[in-house]
Amino acid sequence: MLTPDLVVDAMQLAGTAEPAGLLPARQQMALSLGWHIVLACFGVAFPAMIFVMHLRGIRREDPVALGLARRWAKVSAVLFAIGAVSGTVLSFEMGLLWPGLMGTYGDVLGLPFAFEGLAFFLEAIFLGIYLYGWGRMPAKRHVLMVLPMAITGIVGAYCVVAVNAWMNVPTGFRLVGGEVTDVQPWAVLFNQHAFLQFAHMWVGAYMVAGFSVAGVYAAGMLRGRRDAHHRLGFMVPFVFASIAAVTQPFVGHVLGFGLDERQPAKLAAFELAETTESPSPLRLGGVVVDGEVVGAIDIPVLGSLIAMNSLDDPVPGLDTIPEEDRPPVNITHLAFQTMVGVGTLLAAGVTWFWVQRWRGRDLLTKRWFLRAAAAAGPLAVIALEAGWVATEVGRQPWVVYGVMRTPDAVGDYTSALWWLLGISALIYAGMTAAAVIVLRSMARRWRSGETDLPSPYAPETVDSSS
Repeated sequence: MLTPDLVVDAMQLAGTAEPAGLLPARQQMALSLGWHIVLACFGVAFPAMIFVMHLRGIRREDPVALGLARRWAKVSAVLFAIGAVSGTVLSFEMGLLWPGLMGTYGDVLGLPFAFEGLAFFLEAIFLGIYLYGWGRMPAKRHVLMVLPMAITGIVGAYCVVAVNAWMNVPTGFRLVGGEVTDVQPWAVLFNQHAFLQFAHMWVGAYMVAGFSVAGVYAAGMLRGRRDAHHRLGFMVPFVFASIAAVTQPFVGHVLGFGLDERQPAKLAAFELAETTESPSPLRLGGVVVDGEVVGAIDIPVLGSLIAMNSLDDPVPGLDTIPEEDRPPVNITHLAFQTMVGVGTLLAAGVTWFWVQRWRGRDLLTKRWFLRAAAAAGPLAVIALEAGWVATEVGRQPWVVYGVMRTPDAVGDYTSALWWLLGISALIYAGMTAAAVIVLRSMARRWRSGETDLPSPYAPETVDSSS
């Protein structure tokens, strides 16, 4: 989720004298972060869905809701275990791949990383208590064990996003003769940009987790499973995802305030503003070829209105940015528009669904809607990945904006890094396959009538009747 680059513009790299280890380091981080971020979304959002489902089951004495909460908790445990592996890999990669960054700014970033590790361990503890508390704790006390899971998941994610926010807007230190002094770790952890960037990520996590979980039950209903279990399993996460989807455009717009001052090159790449125009158009699609914008559809004035909150203020063009300070423009622009386009589509879709439901139409009986709902999960993941590509690639060539360039942060382990990338790709492919196999096996056993699958390292089941 958070640090150097996610992808690389190979054409741009070919013409610059950069460290030989930069390309494999970038690709390694792209793989690790792109894979881990999806699991992180479930760590942030899934506990809240479990809590609501469990609370519904207690208050309404609904066995369907209680059964769903119990199953979701076991799924959460599987995802947490896999996420622990990928998260541990990332912690090592920060120092291994980017020694220039961590060697120089380790004192600045130490506090948020320390709190992230503490939150991770606390989340694991309460997940274990919740998993093994079924039938062993009073119901009202047991459901409360989900709340620390939700809180620690949010705290851990915030700490990591705060590091990325600091890389975009560095603060809390002074550079004297190339040495970092007067470190203010609390200023790094709590700054306005960190709160805004986390809000954007937090809402995005609910979109990914909510649409993905709802999509599983939509696929089940497509196969004829139209029972209360599937309808409830769809509706609860879909409500979460719907709220997130309609909120996200506003959160993203607020996050973009002042980008023309913080990172004008990134904004110019987002908007594909090759030159400064007043008023600036909104450019849909298109790429820059030989310094010219090709294939874009221009909507007059809308670029200034959206990006600058004005009818005539211009978006600063790339012609105002030194060439060596420009990001890979085409990747940044297309990734940004993918995020915005998919997010807009999902927001419009859920709004239409709730309007139709208010009018008395039950779209859960329509196969075309269920297909669309099943596709919403992958679409939300695409929007999430595209958003992180846009923000990380758009910051280039800086790893810490305006302070340290990315080539200065990378280590010199060229051949070793290519081997590491290959091994990591195999490991992540293996973990993906293992997760799919385990989760599908659990689903088959639940459908066959098994109600209480064993949990790893669980104590022996206690007969509640004794």
